[in-house]
Amino acid sequence: MGAWQILLLAGVGFFAGWINVLAGGGSLFTVPAMIFLGLPGPVANGTNRIAIIAQNVTAVAAFRRKGFSDFRLSATLALAASAGAFVGALVGVKLEGVWFERTVALIMIAVMIVMAAGERKEAPAPDANGKARNVLLGHILFVGAGFWGGFIQIGVGFLMMPILYRVMGLDLVRVNMHKVFVALVFSCVSLAVFAWQVPIAWEAGAALAVGNALGGWAGAHTAVVKGARFIKIAMFVMLAVMAAKLLFF
Repeated sequence: MGAWQILLLAGVGFFAGWINVLAGGGSLFTVPAMIFLGLPGPVANGTNRIAIIAQNVTAVAAFRRKGFSDFRLSATLALAASAGAFVGALVGVKLEGVWFERTVALIMIAVMIVMAAGERKEAPAPDANGKARNVLLGHILFVGAGFWGGFIQIGVGFLMMPILYRVMGLDLVRVNMHKVFVALVFSCVSLAVFAWQVPIAWEAGAALAVGNALGGWAGAHTAVVKGARFIKIAMFVMLAVMAAKLLFF
């Protein structure tokens, strides 16, 4: 890849990391960006995991520094998700060409619909001590979330957060604490599967990883209330453009 392509991916990674902190869904931009630069779907899908791993290593460390960790529950959820991710990645490496692009486009449209749906119903009040409910059901559902994460990664946070928040009854801090740990572990599994089956664009992945890390740092210093509206508008515009490009051009 040329220098300008590496710089472009670093910029996209920065934007994605910023969005991940403020709103989530950064992979909705990094994967299409790699496709637009000419990487085949499975290569872009696998390469994206490098940035996800780098970002979540930082996030897990940050939660630990702040005193938030529950290794036992995080580890068992990660094992359940990793089982699903292994199978999902085996399926993901086979999805390429126009069908991969159409799948990504349909996910983008689904995310826009969810974002435009308005206020959601209130979830049950979380346990004051951070104790999880419905633990067995939560682990079963995480196998499915892991399958999606291994298959395509895009939007997996939108699956994990409701399981942790609504099904298992955890507060939002612990939801994110577990989410980043689980994503870190199953992303390593899925990256290994992709690296086994398809070539990984390591330079592109490194550029994205640096951008994601810097973008996440910048996002943490952005006022959430002020930035949320801007991010939502930007996501709608970018998602609509990219979905149209993938579906019709």
